[in-house]
Amino acid sequence: MKKGLILLLITTLSLFILSGCEGLVPSEGEGEGECETTVVIDGAVVVDGKTYVSGGDHDIIVTFCIPVIGSASAYITDCNGDYSKGNLDCGSEVVLFPNADRTVWTGSGNFGPCGESGCCASYVQVVSGECLADVCIVFPVIVDSIIPDADLEVCASACDCGGCQISLTSTVLTIPCFPDEGLCWDDCSGIAGWSIAVYDQDPYDECCDIPCVEPVYTCTGVDPFCPIECVTDCLDECNEMGYMELAVVFTIWDMVGNENVEGEMIRVDCDSCEVVSMTPISVECVDPLELNLCESQVSP
Repeated sequence: MKKGLILLLITTLSLFILSGCEGLVPSEGEGEGECETTVVIDGAVVVDGKTYVSGGDHDIIVTFCIPVIGSASAYITDCNGDYSKGNLDCGSEVVLFPNADRTVWTGSGNFGPCGESGCCASYVQVVSGECLADVCIVFPVIVDSIIPDADLEVCASACDCGGCQISLTSTVLTIPCFPDEGLCWDDCSGIAGWSIAVYDQDPYDECCDIPCVEPVYTCTGVDPFCPIECVTDCLDECNEMGYMELAVVFTIWDMVGNENVEGEMIRVDCDSCEVVSMTPISVECVDPLELNLCESQVSP
């Protein structure tokens, strides 16, 4: 699902509120149900029956059953409320441009982001033809501006046949009478997946956005996405000082494509197979990962 977000097709039969607009009335002779006015929002997804879209600009395509007389436009209302499991100045006018026969109208509008919660709701309102004074089509969209994240810990252990094995897991929250849960969070559209890449050198030493070198080990998770568990093969990338200098890059993304990329350099003693130091990768395109040491390797 990563990067490959779907286009959401919303039909008037299920979600639109029509207000008797002359520009939308089917021509004489058309039977009921033969034609549906549709709206497509690029990048929108449906989660638990609610429509979500990431904060920012998205293309909007409105397709009418018949050519629109006059003009068509849309408006994205202020983003209000906290839908993360106020009346904010974030409304956006959407100018729609027609195709040759005036049935398909295309434009771009801005959805939020608004509110301290990062998860609020807007209405998309479409007007057209003879009903410019009235709203013809209305449907709600939840704007997700929350960046997903997880709390991870790292541990190293000796392999039977030599080398060290690195494990990266989400910190587990233990609550009486409830199942143990890994600490992963996105309180809006929800987490869609994660990946962990381990490198034997800094992958961003000479570039950014895309690592310059291939990882020595990778893990991914989509379903279930948490708790996170990643255990490498036995690694033996020791330098002349007797250490492994490894880079851990953690990526996590939500249902609408908000993505978080974090990195950390870890030093592992090749004799004891213990993590002896951790340093954030400091480049503009990667945030500090701030790994926690597992309990067995925390000094008393």
